Amino acid sequence: MRFEIRREVALPVPPEEVWRAIATPGGQAGWFMTVEEAEDAAEIVEDAPHRLEQRFGTQAIEYVLEAAAGGTTVLRFVHSGVLEEDWGDEFETMTGHGWDLYLRTLREYLTHFPGRPAVYVEAEAPPGPQAWSGVLKALGDPAEGDVVTTPVGDGTVDVRSEHHLGVRTEHALVRFHERSLIGMPLAVGHHEYTPGADRAALTETWTTWLGGLA
Repeated sequence: MRFEIRREVALPVPPEEVWRAIATPGGQAGWFMTVEEAEDAAEIVEDAPHRLEQRFGTQAIEYVLEAAAGGTTVLRFVHSGVLEEDWGDEFETMTGHGWDLYLRTLREYLTHFPGRPAVYVEAEAPPGPQAWSGVLKALGDPAEGDVVTTPVGDGTVDVRSEHHLGVRTEHALVRFHERSLIGMPLAVGHHEYTPGADRAALTETWTTWLGGLA
């Protein structure tokens, strides 16, 4: 099964700052995830700060950066490849939604926390259909712009869609991923910008909170 996901996003900083965010482990932790091990197994082509291509087996991710007016950047993104298993439309749909969230998170990171190193934490909820409704109920079923209380502090909802919810606190970006369409449990990704943040303690906080939603 062949697939191709294309996106274009305007970012509020010059290409050099976008490059640091997409091409270094510290930058990636600020909006995506910690991917050092995956990168070790990837074939990487770099033309800094203009183009980055990462190949993982039969899949490829390409970032093309173009300087724009006012010290900003246009990022053109392509994730393409061949899947050995026949997922049907759900893979491209959910992966596309996931990239929409990640690229929006990249913009939030570059807008509100530019250049700040991050600790990335993720945790999964116990399997079951109640997790997503539990998250929404615990946060008051919020809309974008609402202020909510999370186990890591109060924040503003900056993303709300059918499968994702994002909260920006004073020191972090928190993203909830509802993944039942691809048979995976709900997960939370936490990008913490406080120097010296305790990854283990944050993981435990989220694991406990998610486990109590049933």
